[in-house]
Amino acid sequence: MSPRHEAEPARFPPGACDTHVHFYDGRHPVAPGAFLRPPDATVDDYRMIAVELGLDRLVVVQPTTYGLDNTCQLDAMAAFDDAARGVMVVDDNTDDSELARLTDLGVRGARFHMLPGGAVPWEMLDVVARRIAPFGWHIQLQLNGRDLYERGDQLLRLPVDLVVDHVGRFMPPVDIDHPSFETLLDVVESGRGWVKLSAPYESSVIGPPGYDDLLPLVDALVARAPDRVLWATNWPHPGQTDPPGAADLARLADRWFPDAGILHRVLVDNPAELYDF
Repeated sequence: MSPRHEAEPARFPPGACDTHVHFYDGRHPVAPGAFLRPPDATVDDYRMIAVELGLDRLVVVQPTTYGLDNTCQLDAMAAFDDAARGVMVVDDNTDDSELARLTDLGVRGARFHMLPGGAVPWEMLDVVARRIAPFGWHIQLQLNGRDLYERGDQLLRLPVDLVVDHVGRFMPPVDIDHPSFETLLDVVESGRGWVKLSAPYESSVIGPPGYDDLLPLVDALVARAPDRVLWATNWPHPGQTDPPGAADLARLADRWFPDAGILHRVLVDNPAELYDF
């Protein structure tokens, strides 16, 4: 990615949180039929990116590579002490004692990945949501955002907060008046919904440096619901052959959040509320 302008963007404000990070370690078994098998990505590797950007907190998200075995991500979380929270994969067989254990370790959400490689199907969404509600968790959902309209009623009825990944991951991007984008706006404006502005390469057709086909969606979300927007690196960018570097990510955030007050809200205040920092 080439620079948007010559000036380097400022480091992020103190307390800034990266809300979507994965770790990979070849010592942990890969789930049968795993769709992605990235190379190792370690705590030390991530610390370098975090220092460069000025990130103080992170949310470790279970990748599809490990299915229902959250061990690799929990081990990584432990290395960051109270600066880390987690979003793990559980299903309808996960009992309350395990949910309590994960909560004590800093887990605050259950991930549903509705694309190839996901470990938990749509049929379990409602029951898992009911199971995690007493623990204060949320549902984190990744899907082709074009499916949001047909799922809207179900998602708005969930008894927990809902976090939608990657600018909705509309593949390909939609106009802001598309019914599924309007559903995403309904979710984030419901008081129980959030959206991560992250991984634009997962849906953009135009591509870097600006992913300009996503900019209208980003602008609409920030304008309509600034208190329900999160930001993330999606490090180490699994599946990407030419991933963005730290400076690229900072420039993109600079474009998405040109106002310092909005930047602080999105990177510090919003994740502190959702993830209980």
